[in-house]
Amino acid sequence: MAARRKATTQISRLARRASGTAAANRMVPEETPVAFSYAGTTHAVMMASPADFEDFALGFSLTEGIVSKPDEIEAIEVEDLGAGIDIQIKLKDKANTRFQQRRRRLAGPVGCGLCGIESIEEAMRTVDAVGSSKLTLDAEDVTRSVKLLSKLQPLHTETGAVHAAGFYVPGKGIVMAREDVGRHNALDKLAGALAKAGIDGATGAVVVTSRVSVEMVQKTAAIGAPIIIAVSAPTALAIRTAEAAGMTLVALVRGDDFDIFTHPDRVACGVAKHVA
Repeated sequence: MAARRKATTQISRLARRASGTAAANRMVPEETPVAFSYAGTTHAVMMASPADFEDFALGFSLTEGIVSKPDEIEAIEVEDLGAGIDIQIKLKDKANTRFQQRRRRLAGPVGCGLCGIESIEEAMRTVDAVGSSKLTLDAEDVTRSVKLLSKLQPLHTETGAVHAAGFYVPGKGIVMAREDVGRHNALDKLAGALAKAGIDGATGAVVVTSRVSVEMVQKTAAIGAPIIIAVSAPTALAIRTAEAAGMTLVALVRGDDFDIFTHPDRVACGVAKHVA
């Protein structure tokens, strides 16, 4: 197991204000290379906050389709190499065989790994359908979820420089939340935490503090959540992907205001006049 690392560091900077300029201290978040290794071979390296490593490894394995369920992983070992973190993930036989076949399929002719047409196909992979979920929210759930998540971000409160992903269940609030310097990493860590706790993704909504890219929709679908709620805007591809997956995409949550881009029937918010 890796030694515990500090999530923040205090630095001195020159702060210019209307009242003048002076040296002052500020807390900034740490980020470190985190390598995911399967069968002794590094598959991916992410720059991430040095925390929740096992959640990260499990969530990444699930949202990237390397495993379909947690019990396909035999062991997760975290090693601190000084320059970064190496997470060795040992897959059980069938999952390992499937992963090795996937690696051979993705290997390009010059050994560059994720390159060429196969990597494009991988990036545009079909997402899991979540349209069968009966989950619905009202407008207050949407705005409440963002407000509650903002109270569960100690690292962001300290630094103002990290993202968060939370899981909102109507009547219960945010039941799980994770932070990271990377928005995808925060969502992967959340996915791992939910899987470890045995929480069914279909029972709630994913709430994120970032924009919604297609990867965020893909990972939310892998969790099984039928709704994603974001404080920032979505990309066009994210909207198309959410539409195809049967996912409700709510974004630009600002106070009591928000926009619903796909499958609005899951959010009961009344009928209003057209707005630009």
